Amino acid sequence: MNPNKLRIAVRKYDPFESAIAKIWQKFKDITACPLELELVPLDLHPLYEEIIVKGGLKKGDWDITFINTDWITEAVKDGHVEKLDAYIKRSAPDSYPENWSSSLLQMQEFDASVYGLPMHNGPECLIYRKDLFESRIEKEAFKIKYGRELAVPSTWDEFSEVAEFFQRPDKSIYGTVFAAYPDGHNTVFDFCLQLWTRGGELITKDGSIILNSEQAIVGMEYYRSILCNSAIIHPKSRDFDSVQSGMAFANGEVAMMVNWFGFASMCEVYEKSKVKGKVDIAYVPAGEEGEGVSLNAYWLYALGTGSKHKQVAYDFMRFAINAENDKLLTLEGGIGCRKSTWIDAEVNSVVPYYHKLEELHKNTRALPKLAHWPKVASVIDKLVLEVINTEKDIEDILNEAQLKLDAM
Repeated sequence: MNPNKLRIAVRKYDPFESAIAKIWQKFKDITACPLELELVPLDLHPLYEEIIVKGGLKKGDWDITFINTDWITEAVKDGHVEKLDAYIKRSAPDSYPENWSSSLLQMQEFDASVYGLPMHNGPECLIYRKDLFESRIEKEAFKIKYGRELAVPSTWDEFSEVAEFFQRPDKSIYGTVFAAYPDGHNTVFDFCLQLWTRGGELITKDGSIILNSEQAIVGMEYYRSILCNSAIIHPKSRDFDSVQSGMAFANGEVAMMVNWFGFASMCEVYEKSKVKGKVDIAYVPAGEEGEGVSLNAYWLYALGTGSKHKQVAYDFMRFAINAENDKLLTLEGGIGCRKSTWIDAEVNSVVPYYHKLEELHKNTRALPKLAHWPKVASVIDKLVLEVINTEKDIEDILNEAQLKLDAM
């Protein structure tokens, strides 16, 4: 490793890359830092491989990493990321922690110590084309076909019906899209959302993980019905990760989707967006005996335990999450984490629904803080893929997955 460089492993995404490059230049101008920045964008699996599997954070290959809350427990348990308490005590980020929602401070805290700083958030929510839902022509056609008023769906049954209505493959518009690419993330999030929005729980009071509950069975039956229905869904859903599905929405190909808030915001700042000014958000739909919730997973800056530039790395992390740079990230197309950004007048003039983030965060669910969560996620990922790619009885699929989990 070049001792004159600060190396950052970044989740590959244009807004992250452009924002960090701009923030680093500001940091250098202010501090006269002699180091050069080496920014390395990586997709999800390569990023996990580099920082965790290959031990890059321990070995000093990386000074700073973007790390999501799915991985932070494992990273802390196995000593990949530095405890930040002493750094924060000497020089806390501006307005820390009061300027952040409590939902963005919990996943990186272990035994009252902090191991990361929130840099990008945005819970899963329902993202929809308000121009389609508000169209008089669409409203009249929907009323004739379904005998009820066209409205943003609050239940999964309504979601399917509305998706079917907006399916227009001849016009390259599809009712909905799912990010069903098997990356161990979005299929897992979809499983949890189908479970939670039907009143189910992933973890029992004694800490056991339950995959084969009645609510999970019903949720996966619904998921199969929609993922396998060409009259409802974007035909490339099985090949899309969350970024690609978000890009399809920004390209005007999708009427509505359940995805991360950031992809709604991106539609307003992405220069090639075809739906700028035509987007709004709502809670994820619910099933019977459930309620619409938002799934909360977020990205952190973390400091590698093997870094040779720990103080500079922390100083940059601290600088990167100040109010000005949190807003900069937002206007580049990321999602700032400060409450001040959420209510900022300029931000809301660009993204009119940005202020809704605070409300979304009041009704979020997070994945469990388990060191072996990536292994659990792999079991869930495989069961979801079996649900959508086979005709096997769903209860049998979930029972077999439960046995694998119990034997883990």
